[in-house]
Amino acid sequence: MEAKYNPAEIEEKWQKHWEEKQVFKVTEDPNKKKYYLLEMFPYPSGRIHIGHVRNYTIGDVVARYKRMKGFNVLHPMGWDAFGMPAENAAIERGIHPSVWTHDNIDNMKRQLKRMGFSYDWDREVATCEPEYYKWEQLFFLWMYEKGLAYKKSSTVNWCPKCQTVLANEQVEAGLCWRCGSEVGEEYLSQWFFRITAYVDELLEYCDKLPGWPERVLTMQKNWIGKSYGCEASFPMADGKGDIKVFTTRQDTIFGATFMLVAAEHPLVMELSRGKACEGAVREFVEKIKKQDKKMRTSEYYEKEGVFLDTYCLNPVTGRKMPIYAANFVLADYGTGCVMAVPTHDQRDFEFAKKYDLPLIVVIQPHDRALNVKTMTEAYTEEGILVNSGPFDGMENMKALDAIAAHLESLGRGRKTIQYRLRDWGISRQRYWGAPIPMVICETCGTVPVPEKDLPVILPRDVELTGEGGSPLAKYAPFVETTCPKCGKPARRETDTMDTFVESSWYFDRFCSAHHDVKPGLDRAKLDYWMPVDQYIGGIEHAILHLLYARFYTKMLRDFGVVGCDEPFTNLLTQGMVCKETMRCQEHGYRFPEEVREGKCVQCGREVVIGKTEKMSKSLKNVVDPDYLIQAYGADTARIFCLFASPPEKDLEWSDQGVDGSYRFLCRIWRIVLDYFEDIREVPAFSGEEALEGDLKALRRKTHQTIRKVSSDIEDRFHFNTAISAVMELLNVLYQFPRPAAGDRQAFGVVRETVETILLLMDPIVPHIAEELWMLIGRREALADMAWPTFNPAIASEEAITIVIQINGKVRSRITVPADEEEESIKAQALADEKIARQIAGKKVVKEIYVPKKLVNIVVRD
Repeated sequence: MEAKYNPAEIEEKWQKHWEEKQVFKVTEDPNKKKYYLLEMFPYPSGRIHIGHVRNYTIGDVVARYKRMKGFNVLHPMGWDAFGMPAENAAIERGIHPSVWTHDNIDNMKRQLKRMGFSYDWDREVATCEPEYYKWEQLFFLWMYEKGLAYKKSSTVNWCPKCQTVLANEQVEAGLCWRCGSEVGEEYLSQWFFRITAYVDELLEYCDKLPGWPERVLTMQKNWIGKSYGCEASFPMADGKGDIKVFTTRQDTIFGATFMLVAAEHPLVMELSRGKACEGAVREFVEKIKKQDKKMRTSEYYEKEGVFLDTYCLNPVTGRKMPIYAANFVLADYGTGCVMAVPTHDQRDFEFAKKYDLPLIVVIQPHDRALNVKTMTEAYTEEGILVNSGPFDGMENMKALDAIAAHLESLGRGRKTIQYRLRDWGISRQRYWGAPIPMVICETCGTVPVPEKDLPVILPRDVELTGEGGSPLAKYAPFVETTCPKCGKPARRETDTMDTFVESSWYFDRFCSAHHDVKPGLDRAKLDYWMPVDQYIGGIEHAILHLLYARFYTKMLRDFGVVGCDEPFTNLLTQGMVCKETMRCQEHGYRFPEEVREGKCVQCGREVVIGKTEKMSKSLKNVVDPDYLIQAYGADTARIFCLFASPPEKDLEWSDQGVDGSYRFLCRIWRIVLDYFEDIREVPAFSGEEALEGDLKALRRKTHQTIRKVSSDIEDRFHFNTAISAVMELLNVLYQFPRPAAGDRQAFGVVRETVETILLLMDPIVPHIAEELWMLIGRREALADMAWPTFNPAIASEEAITIVIQINGKVRSRITVPADEEEESIKAQALADEKIARQIAGKKVVKEIYVPKKLVNIVVRD
């Protein structure tokens, strides 16, 4: 055995052992309780980054820990392999997306294996393979039959660089979430999934997911956006139709003095067509389309509009209301039209002041009278209705139902519920995605591909130019087909599915990864494994992936494919990995390896150390995992990612922290090497004999550490404090006086401590733990060992004396274990014979506890 810790040698040795012995291969076992641990699978970009390392290390610790606790653990890995980056990279490099993707998968798989993660690689899936997306196409056909998949023309978000449609959730600050380009709008025929059919259940079950972070649930609830209100119809002044609005404030309808329409709403150009204002309106619409939607609705953003030279009528007052297109109204919320009540909505107030529009007060506060001539802001609090016809004098909130009923009696409105959530647009005008299994026939219309003809395979020999539209549309061998219904010439649908469709059911496929019988999922295996017990991923997926996956699970449940209502029982959203930036005045941001002793290696200038930010290639504040593994080993990378901060918090990268993690592993290595010859043939102390002094203290600390680490992992996933507890135990072992040669009892206690350290550290740093476990003479693989248990009696501290006072005067004393809980000590104080006698017949007002010192019982007659 080498005296020096050599991570490269031992890590590759144990990784080979785990793979050859198929240690982490798992099958269903009805006699064992299952535990399904899953990290969000990666897009095969080519290399893993430190964020991946942290995410997958967190998951691996939990998987290994649960395995040691006796669970049948499913811990799979696969690849979210379709998507625009592969297509764009293929165009740039002149290679096929499939080649680029599979090369990347091979490299990333090598990197993941080098980290020692406990994946069952036999269950590996790649979503770009026909044996995967065949079943996705089948689900599409089922959804189409039930009306859950449909096609319609609509205004969509369009990325000019990616040349494809984006869902609302994929537009961030007006930019494409993939490439960062400014997003525009187009009017296209698109395929949609009717996620709104499940809107109430999606919302209801947000309150049935106690294992999810409240922050994520709040984000989903807000995105679903359920509002109780009233739909009101405002007739056009020329008698040609009406404008419908949704409002939660029908109590203010008597104060509505103008109408606002979202700039991108089709009604805007329709109402201005042929009028003198048409040119100005068109210019305004194009301008607003380029503005960020979130910024437009901000209270700080300037309110802009243009008059459409058209009027409607207030349905309760008959007042003529000018209609404006406005930048702060959104077409995809409500009806895209808003009744403006400037006296009681601040944005409407600012708009009215800017365009000199009338104000009418309809809610007066209880303590003063509002005057439109002196108002400097809208009044948005509760009050008494005025200028509201038969409702004058009512409290405004109590008048909501009455005014809704009044509108209904006039035939101008009704109570209703509105949702912010819109159906999921899944059409993408790109090549590298799952084909949509539909055929367009001039005679029969849109016809589904027969199930027997699935999969509709994505052709390989398609020319990728990067120019507008889907490459599939230009590839005749794919497009030209026959109608399944009439047999006449027809053409295939050339849009491909949004890649979020693939990631909405991959966790089901892992349960029966190679099942090739309809519907591609083995129900018995899904009933055993699903739902996922612990899901781990970034907060950035709170709305997109997680909401879609919940919808897809409910849809598959209703088709009888799965038996669960929700896909993920518990969710952990890990924090980001951050690092300081380094910038050279001449060469800009520098990678860590491009800086030596504070200077740019290219020009020799001093670099400026910037603020700590999320690691990104653009800021070059990234660390290559391969470099980290080569320099320190996978175990060091693992323990640093876990020790630097709790998993839900951001991790700040520190070179000193990495060095410290490596030194800690070296200390474990040295202490075991120091003792292994003395403990190799000695059984671990099992407690048959009484211990005293240092031996008793060491054994107590050992059992306290088991208790602490078990609690930190089981209850909180606080691996940092768990590691800290092992560090404390290691320090105690280093300070422990070395026993005399041949003292089997003392070396038995040392052996128990060493074994405990290795067992507790195995999920965290499995390679070094396995190597040292073998060194001390254990023949069973550490990966197959049970998690250690602690003896509460041994873990208890020495007894301490607690003084008991009654109204501040000492009346008795009791002896308790030093780690006794406060409530237990109070109960024992009240039950003490002397105390019970002295407080008999008196009322105990309170008990004051001073930790480890006294209990003061306050009584009165």
